[in-house]
Amino acid sequence: MRSIAARFLRPRSAAAALLSVAGLLLSLPASAQVSSYGDKQMGEVAVDHPSPILSKVFVHQHLDQQIPLQGVFRDETGASVKMGDYFGKRPVILAIVYYACPMLCSEEMNGLVGALEMVKFRPGKDFDIVAISIDPSEGPELAAKKKAMYLKRYAHPETADGWHFLTGQQPAINAVADAVGFGYARVPGPDGHLSQFAHASSIQILTPEGKLAQYYMGVEYSPKDLQLGLVEASHNKIGSPVDNILTYCYRYDPDLNRHSLVVARVVQLGGMLTMLSLGSFMVVMFRRDLKQGEPPSYERGDRRRQL
Repeated sequence: MRSIAARFLRPRSAAAALLSVAGLLLSLPASAQVSSYGDKQMGEVAVDHPSPILSKVFVHQHLDQQIPLQGVFRDETGASVKMGDYFGKRPVILAIVYYACPMLCSEEMNGLVGALEMVKFRPGKDFDIVAISIDPSEGPELAAKKKAMYLKRYAHPETADGWHFLTGQQPAINAVADAVGFGYARVPGPDGHLSQFAHASSIQILTPEGKLAQYYMGVEYSPKDLQLGLVEASHNKIGSPVDNILTYCYRYDPDLNRHSLVVARVVQLGGMLTMLSLGSFMVVMFRRDLKQGEPPSYERGDRRRQL
């Protein structure tokens, strides 16, 4: 298990995350206000006191762990569904968000849509997208509005059946969040009520069986990594032969949250292709000599040396 606490890939991603958490914490009443990264206490020695809220905000990578598929949610139409309804056929991109989030969740979903615009696979055909709200007070009406908004931006209305925006009760939400390793905390909103959440930003790719295959942190995602991740999670059942070759040459690095080129595999693949090309050339030459009614060229060379 690899631990990442509110970690982001790019500077702009980090800025978005820090501004989001800082904005939430600054909205606390004076009597309950905490510091984002620790207050300096006056005295002989200044000591850091990390915020207890930030200690609850993390993403722990539970790679290859099964998420619970029996949890009951409601989809954007209000229908009762189980998490397992979205697994079994295709890989799934999972986003844990909340729909009334003032900034970070929108940045996360916009980043996902932007990356998917440059991925050749399509939701509903090659994979599914499942968004789950961590706020049990949110319902299907808000979920439907969010789905319509992101589907419009994606500009492929024919993929609507591949987008799923779920809401549910706290036990079902916690079961999925705990399995993913997604930590979050309620914080007061501008009105002083616990109406907002401090959380990290990440998306996960899961196998058709519901096992966590890859994590991508931040609010901007590489189309290349998403495409390779979907091919790998599908057990190479989607994508072209070229995509399958690329998954052999690139390996997902959970420390970097991206795919890295494996030089040894490239060299190995190059050697295999060289041997295959040489063998094919020899077969072609041998068949050509046979068609001309002459012994193979290597036998003619032996005869010349004997003469």
